[in-house]
Amino acid sequence: MIVLKLGGSVITEKDRPETLDGDALERAADAIAAALEGGLEDLVIVHGGGSFGHHNASEHGVSTTAGTHDVDAALAIHGAMKTLNQFVLRRLLERDVQAVPVHPFSAGHRDRDGTLELPTGQVETMLDEGFVPVLHGDVIAHAGAGATIVSGDELVAELAADLDADRIGLCSTVPGVLDDADAVIDRIDDFDAVADVLGASEATDVTGGMAGKVRTLLALEAEASIFGLEALATFLEGENPGTTID
Repeated sequence: MIVLKLGGSVITEKDRPETLDGDALERAADAIAAALEGGLEDLVIVHGGGSFGHHNASEHGVSTTAGTHDVDAALAIHGAMKTLNQFVLRRLLERDVQAVPVHPFSAGHRDRDGTLELPTGQVETMLDEGFVPVLHGDVIAHAGAGATIVSGDELVAELAADLDADRIGLCSTVPGVLDDADAVIDRIDDFDAVADVLGASEATDVTGGMAGKVRTLLALEAEASIFGLEALATFLEGENPGTTID
């Protein structure tokens, strides 16, 4: 079973509010459809917020830890993410991928310590019935804080752990985790060894950037890969392009 994340920076113009990168999304959908037609089974897709979610979250001062009790703010962020989710679903459905949405705002919550609780029984049942669940970064109810952000990376971690994923893929705008000479780091198994070269995202990002991704993936049992869009088909064919994290 594969959990695949399509980064928000890949499928949107992340520095332009609510702007889709249609060409990139088409390429991603083509690769996914081809892999499924070629026999790939049990795929769960998560997509990031890009210029849809991150822009609205930043506008309202909401992050994974800073919450809001303003219903208009929560609905603005959730609405933007539902719009992006519809774009993703439409591209997949046009290619006969049996994609269905799972909106985290209605599916999970955080407790008072900020720990994410995300039931995954519905996702497992969707997989068993031949569907391709498509989740996304979202707002989520947070005990004592109103609503905060749940990132795509957090969702990937929860899904991979609960569904016992065999492989995890993060499709990014870079060909892998880059060192200070902009060369791809082949393998990471220790965060401290690469901490100095992991900087924050240049575009608006309320969910932790590359450093957060690497930390999250290192905590999981399944092997993970971070790679660029041009390597998505290769990853879905079973190879490990970009940076392997274990």
